[in-house]
Amino acid sequence: MTQTPIAPLEGVRVLELGNYIAAPTAARLLADFGAEVIKVERPGTGDELRNWRLHKGNTSMLYRTINRNKKSVVLDLRTKAGRQAVLELAAKSDILLENFRPGTLEKWGLGPEVLNGVNPELVITRISGFGQTGPMSGRPGFAAVAESYGGLRNLVGDPDRAPVRVGVSIGDSIAGLYAAFGSMMGLFQREARRRTAGSTVGLQERIIDVALNEAVFSMMESLVPDYEAYGVLRERTGGRMEGIAPSNAYLCGDGASIVVAGNGDSIYQRYMETIGRPELGADPGLQTNAGRWDRREELDAAIGQWAARRTAAEALDALATAGVPAGPIYTAADIVADDQYAARNMIQKFDVSTGEETLTDIGFPGIVPVIGGQSLPIRNLGPDLGENTEEVLGGLLGMDADRIDAATGRGEGTKA
Repeated sequence: MTQTPIAPLEGVRVLELGNYIAAPTAARLLADFGAEVIKVERPGTGDELRNWRLHKGNTSMLYRTINRNKKSVVLDLRTKAGRQAVLELAAKSDILLENFRPGTLEKWGLGPEVLNGVNPELVITRISGFGQTGPMSGRPGFAAVAESYGGLRNLVGDPDRAPVRVGVSIGDSIAGLYAAFGSMMGLFQREARRRTAGSTVGLQERIIDVALNEAVFSMMESLVPDYEAYGVLRERTGGRMEGIAPSNAYLCGDGASIVVAGNGDSIYQRYMETIGRPELGADPGLQTNAGRWDRREELDAAIGQWAARRTAAEALDALATAGVPAGPIYTAADIVADDQYAARNMIQKFDVSTGEETLTDIGFPGIVPVIGGQSLPIRNLGPDLGENTEEVLGGLLGMDADRIDAATGRGEGTKA
């Protein structure tokens, strides 16, 4: 008996006008769980992400990853026909996702009021640097800037050096998560209102406004309340987390580093027994995080000395036996060889084209969260540019060849 594929969002259609990472990440999350995502790309170059970290060919693994499970349609929004095609697609969609600078859709004649005219139930999710309103709304904003404005950058790195950045576009990804969540709230409200009141949701309630800086700021825990209440300005603490100890990375005797989070009060006792320092575990001044934070240098020195006398594997085995949370610091090579990731189908293998050659058996990150015990299977990698243009414009919209040429910018005299 063939098992029915798990696809909670099957039947939902998403029109993605995004570029780079934020909106495409939101659309990918929806696509992962069964939504049909139609990604609109410009003629010729497509989404600029196709060229980011491009090691070979004309389509990066970054693009293939973030745009998996989608369809690619080429439309020239500089043309009247291209813009008309967007409106026709919007009329047949449940969600529209975009991450242009505020005012861009309006400039193209595709603003919320126009979209509402063709589809009064469309959820319109907009991602921008600083939101659609406010004195900074018109500014461009990439994740690096948003992470700075949101307070994150100031806390990353060592206190005696300039702030640094984490190694991924975390601000974009967080905004993408909020955009996907907001889009699903919009759909839920639409369906709930339809069932319980037999009415529709007003346009303003269907506009989901995600600002990169606010998405980052929302993850900053009690950064502002601590300042407002106590005048505390948090500072960079390197591998530590302010007010929590001992929790850090430690270099082992074989040159590998491990991370140990032994800051829970009961865990701390076991931790100190494990490293052969029971007197630190019994010290009255070290029974709370506040006391341990004050003496963090002393604790880290003791733990560092213990780790230096062991290989990483030996140290991790001892900590695991004692029930102290700890782990290695993984590289990509470690992740693909890890049994836990494999058991949950979190590395999925594909043959993938670079645009010049096909590489075989390449691992891609699985779908999160898990439903049914394992990561759901990826249906397809990020598509080639315009791979689904004829299918969508001809099949879904019923366009003939001349209209498709006009909408994609392939026809003569199409600019308007």
